[in-house]
Amino acid sequence: MISDWKNTTYNLVLILMFTYSCMLMGEITWRYRNFELDASFLQIKQTEVTQISWYKYAFYIHVISAVLALPAGFTQFNKTILRNYPRVHHVLGYLYVAIILGCAAPSGFLIGMKANGGLIAQIAFTVLACLWFYYTLQAVLRAKIGDFKAHKNFMIRSFALTCSALTLRYWKVILVYFFHPNPMDLYQLIAWLGWIPNLLLAEWIINQNK
Repeated sequence: MISDWKNTTYNLVLILMFTYSCMLMGEITWRYRNFELDASFLQIKQTEVTQISWYKYAFYIHVISAVLALPAGFTQFNKTILRNYPRVHHVLGYLYVAIILGCAAPSGFLIGMKANGGLIAQIAFTVLACLWFYYTLQAVLRAKIGDFKAHKNFMIRSFALTCSALTLRYWKVILVYFFHPNPMDLYQLIAWLGWIPNLLLAEWIINQNK
């Protein structure tokens, strides 16, 4: 009974934290609702916006698709949906995959090549995009051959990288608050911190479930 209560409380806390984080991401995305070329973050990317024809399209595709991938991916680990509503699980799973493989990862790779922070940050973001695409694709391929354990493991890795949209911003707040790094150093740090700890946590979860 106590164990069930702890599990319920833990799951509720996770849901509330994730919901709050998604709301923050939604608020950030809402700033770009008019598709302006100087909105928010784009104010410091005017060189790319004005000189690279595809940048603004890749940026907006990434911003919109990434925020949709978060709730779609989160539902994939809900045991109630998986057990009682497998059709919903499949539909949301295909939506998640389509968003990442068709939009979020490719556009993330493109804008990652032009990321602030120079080559160090650009390598981090492009590697992230490649791994995100690969893990998501592998999750689909493993499900198609009936290897559902591997499917779940790759989905855990994929969603860990999806959550980099959240953790990157949390790391930014923490680093600025405590250390006040200069902008170039900050971008280089969060470019890697945004997803490597996530992936390490994913591997730990996978190892615990063996």
